[in-house]
Amino acid sequence: MKIFRPLIVSLSMIAALACGYYYFYHNRNNNNEITVHGNVDIRQVDLGFRVSGRLLEVLFEEGDHVKMGDLIAKLDPVPYEQDLNNLKAQMEQAQANLVKLRAGNRPQEIQEAKAQLHEKEVAHENSRKTYERQSELVKKNYASKQAYDDAYAATNEAKAQLKSAQEALKLSLEGFRQEDIAAGQAQFEAATAQYHRAQTNLNDTVLYAPSDGIILTRIREPGSILNIGNAVYTLSLTNPIWVRAYISEVDLGRVKPGMRTLIYTDSQSTPFEGQIGFISPQAEFTPKNIETKELRTDLVYRLRIVVEDPEGKLRQGMPVTVVIKLAQDNTVKTPNSIPLKSKI
Repeated sequence: MKIFRPLIVSLSMIAALACGYYYFYHNRNNNNEITVHGNVDIRQVDLGFRVSGRLLEVLFEEGDHVKMGDLIAKLDPVPYEQDLNNLKAQMEQAQANLVKLRAGNRPQEIQEAKAQLHEKEVAHENSRKTYERQSELVKKNYASKQAYDDAYAATNEAKAQLKSAQEALKLSLEGFRQEDIAAGQAQFEAATAQYHRAQTNLNDTVLYAPSDGIILTRIREPGSILNIGNAVYTLSLTNPIWVRAYISEVDLGRVKPGMRTLIYTDSQSTPFEGQIGFISPQAEFTPKNIETKELRTDLVYRLRIVVEDPEGKLRQGMPVTVVIKLAQDNTVKTPNSIPLKSKI
């Protein structure tokens, strides 16, 4: 028996080497698929208001499914409604002022300026005649020098008032200056912008779901005073479903976006179909710098795989096994393949 023992050991080693060689050769030459491992990507978003205020209503509980556009929470809108009404009145006042500037003076104001001009013309003519009479009388020594001086001053005063009335009528006819109109336009635009901002703030007192998902956490309750950006919910996004996996540098050149994949879970034998949507251009994990051929084999690259899950069986964070099909016809041929590619 001692004679055969070395022979048995040698044969066992040869058989083990043969099996290892066969396994290695078989796997290295399996050019039809690559198997990688990963997890269903956990994607979540904290939802909050863009304005501050008192939380009025919280409409969903943890675990509830929501659809994109569902109303999920409200703030007390009363302070924002009051601001909006106040700014609306200011905007209307600025608009009325701008209309007045553009329209110019009213016809009644123009008629009043004409009447004042006529009055000043009559007064000037009367003072001029008085001055002429006093001038003749002074020459004949029938009037005092003082009377002549008073008539002369009255004539100059009436002439100045006449000039002022003429300019006032001209301004009434021409209307307001372009600079005044431009200032009125700017005031109206500023008031309008403030009004629209108040309208936006009022609209932001209601919170809608940005996409389909599941409420993971309900953070606040009605009555809470919130600052801008305080989270009210944490929403787990359910569409599209992504799988995060990693592929070695050796197999990186064999895959490309759009390749068909099968995704297996531990709890279900029937695979889910998907396709590669993204391949990271940057290696992850150490080493960061590639210096030798041996080190290059330790690098891995992240894959994002878009999965079809119409029944919602996949859960975020679930570990999965991904089989990448390397056949020539390697695109997904299911009816849902077109919308699937559009989500990449």
